[in-house]
Amino acid sequence: MQPNKPSQVFLVDTNKKPLNPITPRQARKLLEKGKAAVFRRYPFTLILKREIENPEIFPLTLKIDPGSKTAGIALLSGDVVIWVAQIEHRGHAISEVLTSRAQSRRSRRGRKTRYRAPRFDNRKRKEGWLPPSLMHRVQTTETWVRRLMKFCPIAEIWIERVKFDSQLMQNENISGVEYQQGSLMGYSVREYLLEKWGRECSYCGKKDVPLQVEHIVPKSKGGSNRIGNLT
Repeated sequence: MQPNKPSQVFLVDTNKKPLNPITPRQARKLLEKGKAAVFRRYPFTLILKREIENPEIFPLTLKIDPGSKTAGIALLSGDVVIWVAQIEHRGHAISEVLTSRAQSRRSRRGRKTRYRAPRFDNRKRKEGWLPPSLMHRVQTTETWVRRLMKFCPIAEIWIERVKFDSQLMQNENISGVEYQQGSLMGYSVREYLLEKWGRECSYCGKKDVPLQVEHIVPKSKGGSNRIGNLT
C-alpha cells in the first residue's frame, strides 16, 4: 500500500479509541511536548498518554475505488479529503505461482516415481469459491478497511461500482430487440475484422492478397508452426 501525500495522522486515545485525524504539524507538537507517542508506523498513528473526556468526534466517510491491479482508498471529512492511499494487488504474481506449481506437479506425474493415487477427482469447490487472485483483492481491501476503522471514526463506506454500456452511450434511446441485436447486426464478422485490421495481415503486413483467418502452417499438415505464405 502506498499512501499519497499530503495525509493527516491518525490519533487514538489512551484506551485505543479512535479520534479524528490531525495534521502533521499538530502531530509534531504532541510528540515534542511528550503528550503522545508513536502507536503504529504504518499507517502512521499516534496514541495519547492521557484520556480525553467527551471528545468531539466528527464522523468520516471511507470511499473505495476497486480495480484489478490497484485500488484507491480515500478518507473524507465532509467534502474534504484528509487521507488517501493506493493498494497494489498481487493477483498477477499469484497466478504465476499457481501456474508454476501446476507445471511442477504435472512433470512429477510423468517421472518414474512411486505411484500416488490421483486426488483431483475428490476435490470439490466450496460454495462462493473465488479464484485465488480475485480472493486476494477482496481480502486485502477488507483488511485495510478493518484496519482503518480501528484508527479513525468511520461512519460510512462507499464503494464505486462502474459499468459502461457502450451501446447506451452511443444511443440513449436504444431498447428492446434493437438493443439485443447491436450495431453489427447484418454485418459480416469477417468483413468487420478485415476492416479493423485495415485489410492487412497482422503477422507479415501484406496487403491486397487473399487473406485467411490463420496462415500459420500447423505441424499436422507438414509445417513447423512458423509463419508461412498467405494462401
